[in-house]
Amino acid sequence: MNRALEKREIPRMGGSVTFLGFGALEIGRDWGLGSGKDRERPDEREANRVLNAVLDRGINLIDTASAYHRSEERIGKAVSHRRGEYVLATKCGEHSREPDTFYDFSYRAVKESIDRSLRRLRTEVIDLVQIHFGPDPEKVIEEGKTLEAMKEARKEGKVRFLGASIDGELAKQCILSGDFDVMQMEYNLLNRQNEENIRLCREKGIGVLIRSGLAMGKLTPRILPYMEEDFPEKGRIRRLLELTEGDGEALTALALRFLHENKGISSVLVGTKKPGRIDRNIALLNREIDGELLTRAAAIGAGD
Repeated sequence: MNRALEKREIPRMGGSVTFLGFGALEIGRDWGLGSGKDRERPDEREANRVLNAVLDRGINLIDTASAYHRSEERIGKAVSHRRGEYVLATKCGEHSREPDTFYDFSYRAVKESIDRSLRRLRTEVIDLVQIHFGPDPEKVIEEGKTLEAMKEARKEGKVRFLGASIDGELAKQCILSGDFDVMQMEYNLLNRQNEENIRLCREKGIGVLIRSGLAMGKLTPRILPYMEEDFPEKGRIRRLLELTEGDGEALTALALRFLHENKGISSVLVGTKKPGRIDRNIALLNREIDGELLTRAAAIGAGD
């Protein structure tokens, strides 16, 4: 079985997505561990190669956002001619103003944002639009203008399903509201705060997209040069690396397999700037891992 391409159903969407999804942040906006060139987005040609490689490998979910600077535009240029091959998700509320972003959750700003996303993505309909919450999510939820604009866009046929990218108690509030078909949340070996929310989503047929499934690179070989520095997760990562005998790729394999074991997760969004990394992530997901080793890794990640 190819775990990366395993299709997981999202009942409220009436369809399924591959367990490994593509997070398109890094192809449009400087991001990642390190500094300088390590954080720079690829040029347009390389972004095109990455996006087509994603689809060539059979991954059928691409997640982007209006705040990811060039990401939507590059998706439109590179793979809009293959639109039938992927579920397309984007976000609204946080907007691009390179090199920065800004927040505007008003009805008008969100409606205009969705229209811009449609043009940039070169599509007639976006499968999933998610609220890209900012520094005051309680206010956004309470005022309801963002959700109102999203529902209007759905009524107009511009959007098929609605989602929210948020964590913790406010994520639970969104789940229980019944307004959302998909939740995007942070969850990984080192951060379990949304475990109950994932269970609740599965119970209600709501899809779960995982962001930071590799802890923003801390559960990959990229963390190795930084292990002499101080950061909150250092002790647990060191213990995990002891399990893998210092092998950073084995650490990634453990992290991905940990997520795969949770049947409430629909898809894990993993980004990259390089086509070859897609193949490597698929291979790591399919690596055989001893059950006892996985249990020990999960306990270490939880702080036991």
